[in-house]
Order: sequence, then C-alpha cells, then structure tokens
Amino acid sequence: MPLCQVRSIPLSTVRPIVFGAQLCARLTEGATREWLLPDGTGGYAMGTVCGLRTRRYHGLLVVAGDTPASRHLGLAALDAVLTLPSGTVVRLGVHQWADGAIAPQGHRLLASFALIDGVPRWRWRIGGTVIEREIATVSGRPAVAVVHRLLAGGPVRIALEALCTWRDAHGERTADGPPPAVTITADGCEVEGAYRLAGPGFTAAGEWYRGVRYRAEAERGLPPTEDLWYAGNFSTGLDRPGDMIEVSAWAGEPPPPAAQVVEAARTRNRAVVAAAAPADETQAALALAADAFVVRTAAGPDVVAGYPWFGAWGRDTMISYEGLFLATGRAELGRELLRGYAATLSRGMLANTADTGSVEYNTVDGTLWFLHAVGRHVAVTGDQDLAAELLPALRDVISHHLAGTRYGIVADGRDGLLTHGTPGAALTWMDARVDGVPVTARAGKPVEVNALWVNGLAVVAGFGDEAARKAHAAAREGFARRFPAPDGLLHDVVDGPGGSALRPNQLLAWSLPYAPLRPERTALELIAARLLTPLGLRSLAPDAPGYRGVHRGGPAERDSAYHTGTVWPWLTGPYVEAWHRLGVTATDVLADTEAHLAEHGLGSISETAYGDAPHDATGCPFQAWSVAENLRARRL
Repeated sequence: MPLCQVRSIPLSTVRPIVFGAQLCARLTEGATREWLLPDGTGGYAMGTVCGLRTRRYHGLLVVAGDTPASRHLGLAALDAVLTLPSGTVVRLGVHQWADGAIAPQGHRLLASFALIDGVPRWRWRIGGTVIEREIATVSGRPAVAVVHRLLAGGPVRIALEALCTWRDAHGERTADGPPPAVTITADGCEVEGAYRLAGPGFTAAGEWYRGVRYRAEAERGLPPTEDLWYAGNFSTGLDRPGDMIEVSAWAGEPPPPAAQVVEAARTRNRAVVAAAAPADETQAALALAADAFVVRTAAGPDVVAGYPWFGAWGRDTMISYEGLFLATGRAELGRELLRGYAATLSRGMLANTADTGSVEYNTVDGTLWFLHAVGRHVAVTGDQDLAAELLPALRDVISHHLAGTRYGIVADGRDGLLTHGTPGAALTWMDARVDGVPVTARAGKPVEVNALWVNGLAVVAGFGDEAARKAHAAAREGFARRFPAPDGLLHDVVDGPGGSALRPNQLLAWSLPYAPLRPERTALELIAARLLTPLGLRSLAPDAPGYRGVHRGGPAERDSAYHTGTVWPWLTGPYVEAWHRLGVTATDVLADTEAHLAEHGLGSISETAYGDAPHDATGCPFQAWSVAENLRARRL
C-alpha cells in the first residue's frame, strides 16, 4: 500500500508548477528556481524561471560526449527582441555582467512561468501584446527546439539573438582566444563544426558579449565570468495571434520542426508517468523526475547521478536502481543495465566511474549496492534467468571479498565483518577529501558497509551459493555482537576512527531487505530528534565535534561540510523503510518533500541542503538518488 495515499488513480499528467509575475520579476526568487530538460543521452537544456543564466552549466544545448559527464555547452541563450508597431524595441532577455549590472531586464515583463508535463513555458506581457516561449529537447539525441508564439496583440517583429560558445561544460571561454568558427548555412549556421542552428530569416553577426557573470559560480568559489559569441539572429513578423517562430539547435541528425518536438515531448512525458502507474500526484512528479537520470550511451543504459555536473557513478546508480527502474516500469531496461555493470567487475569490485577518463574502482560499498540491486530486481520481477546468469560473477564478488581485494577490503575472520582502509582513501559514500586527506575518516568497519555486506551475502546465498550462506551466518552474528552501542543506537564504525559519532548510516542496518537487525522505536526517535530535517537527514548530529551546518563557499569549504552536517535527501528512503518495518507509515516525512518540488530544481529533489535551518538546498538541483529513494519510499 502506498504511504501517502491509498487511492490509485489513472494519472497520466503531473500537476503543473506555476509562478506569477511577483516571483518571476524578482531575481532573488526567479533566479534560484531552475528547470531541466534532459535529452536521454546525458545532455540537456537548463536555466532559471526568470531567464537569468546563473551557472556556467546553463544553456539551451548542452551536448554529452563519450560519457555523460564529458559535456560541451553550445547554444548558451536565444534572446528575444521585439519591435512593436510604434517602433519601440523591447528586449526580453536577461543577463548579469561582470560589474554586477543586470541588462537587459526582460524578467520584469514576465507575466508567468509554468512547467506543464515537463515542458517549460514563459509568457511576457508588453501592454496588450503577449509573447509565449516553449522549449523541449528530443529524447535520445542532442537537439533542442524553441518556439515563440504571439498570443495577443500584434503585429510585432521578433528577432532571436543566438549567443554561442563551444567549450567544456565545466569551464569558461573568453575573448582572449579565437572566436567560435561560424559557417553560414541556408537556414542558419554551424558553430565549430559541432552543432547547427536553424530557423527563419537568419542574419549573421559576429561579436563578443564580454563579461557575462554567473552568480552561482561566484558563490561556489569558481571563476564567475566568461564571454559569449553573438553569432547572429533569426527574425520574422508575428502578425496575428497564433503566429510563431521556430528555432532548432542540434548536434548530429536534424530534429523535426520545433513545434512538433514540443508536442512530442509532452506526449512522451505523459507516457513516462503513465508507465509508472503513480498512486498520487507526487508519485507522478517523481516518476517524471526519475526519467531525467536514465540515459542511453554507446555502452548501453546508464544513470546520470545529478545535473548539471555529474556523470555516471556506479554507487549512485545502484542506490538509485529500485526507484529509477523498478518503481517506474523499466525492469527490462534495468536488466540490461545490471548485465552491463556486471561486465565491469574486476577483482570482485564494481567500476564506480569512467568520468575521469579511465575506469576507477574506488568504493568499498558500490559493489555491495550492486548485489542489493540485483537482489531487488529478482525479488520484484521473479527473473530467475538473470539470477542464474549473474551467479558466477556474484560468487566471484564474494570470494574476492572473503580473500581480500583492493584497498585492504577483506572479511575479518574473527567476526565475519568487512574491513577496509589504505592511507588517503575515502571509500564509503562519505568520500569527500580536501588536499588528498579524507574529511570523514571511516576506515575499518563502517556500519552501513557491513549492513550491505550481510544483505549482499543473503542475496547471493538465496541464489544457491553455499560459501555466501556460511559467510552470511558469521557476518550477521558478528554484526549483532559488535555494532550495538549502550544508548540503543549503533556505532558508526568499529575497529576504526569516528565510531561514536551520531550519523544516519546505521539506518541501513534496519532498512535493507536482509537487514542484520530489527529497528527499535527509541533508536529511530533519537535519530529523528537529532538528524531529521524537512529535506532529509543530517550527515552528522549538530552537537557533534566538527559539525558544519552550512554547505557553501569554495570547493574546500564545501567538501569539508559535505558529510559533516549537510543534509542528504536520499536518506529519507532508509529512514522511512526502517519505520515501515515497525508498521509505521512516516507520511509526515514524505509530505515535507512535496513542497520542495517547486523550490529549487523544479519537479525534482536536490542533492543536499544546509544542516542548519532553513536548510537551503545545495549541490545539484536534480539528483538521482534523492528522487529515486523518495519515490521508492512512497511505494512501500
């Protein structure tokens, strides 16, 4: 039975998110709410409600490379300029410049913004004239469609100024180097031989717009300015309501006409939601949010951990697996993903990422989350064929962990528990490092790692492996003997540093399918009192030494706070599941998330938030495991 609502309704659309002029015209509000349009390959279009580009990552055409994280920004903006019958020129774009100036200020003319069926829509009112813009991406390839319509008034002349670049999405490009190479085509232009722009009435330009400022990058302690190349503009007359101008940008094969792309996106998004069979509007919203993270690369299906900067990470993928695939009607695609990831196993370890240019094996828990994902897939779908196919690989995982593998990962023969640790390594999900030194030192036997170890052994034992069965009995007994603390909680680490700190990791010992312990109400109440917030659970109790309640500043400051108090919404899943084991439906906790869907990354859930109230959202505005675990918890 769903936690939030028992009524099952044939819902095929998501409740629109709508803002009026009072919010859209205020940069403090409109510039902190972001929309995202994924393209299903790891690329996207992304921006803010008011239109101000606040991040280096914001743009209309962001193209994924060989891996989802190797993205390039192409079309940064398409600024609308109206010429009214009186000859008055009205600019609808908005930019901030290096000196802090905001110009033009088209956001002040916004009448509304709406996100409807996953498609963003803006409406500007200039007296009796109303202009509408809609944007959509093409699923499965890097292409974006932008449609402007005259809804009222007219006639007007509209020009759309294309501000372009071609650079790594994580960087900047300036006028100190050569301008982007622009080749004129019959219906627009090609930029750097990498992507095309097409629409009516193209007029070439060729001018640097210098000193565009990204306020969010300044807050993150990163270079906040760059220069953009004004390649030219598309223009036409809009004589009567209903007239429109369509502009497309793409890499590779050209897309259908822009208006068709927008309508196709709506239709597809409704189908995505319907396939998930949501029980209420929040489940519908999360099902659509989940779709953003499921991508297909040349290697097969994968998961983008978060937008706008993350690529694919094995640990994140496996934590997210049930929510993204099994809770959304994607079991067959998930099966393909699990088989693909199984092929990356080396010395009993799952590849964590290839985003850095080479395959990395650098987690103690990612492989154990893989065992969990396979177990959940088989339990939910009954796919015994997959279990049989993967069993040799899973046996290899167990044997390597029993005998020892990278980073000192090995089962301790004295208690059956998994230990790990080498100097400078941060291998749990609390993996931040500053100057090569782990911020949260958790070498030894972390509680969630060993809960996952017990759980994973049970999964493989259930598939018929005798060695896993014997190891499971020893590990479960060792867990019950070593981890309980006198106060009724669990040690965060045994045989290592930081064991007495109150962290949320112990929730996995009570919430996994084959959890080593049964939760106690008093323990969950203690965790709620000290860790629970409206967006999830703090990574460290506020009264603990080293607690940091604010996650902001430059990279070192943010990394230092990443797991020392910062809130993580994905932990809502294990928390709600633990209560569920006691027969309690934590609907109040899930209800807190609903308001967040319109606060930061629209229709989605952020990566992190401040530990201190009012718990400002931070990190990626759109995060896979945050969405996946909240959706999964709602379907218990």
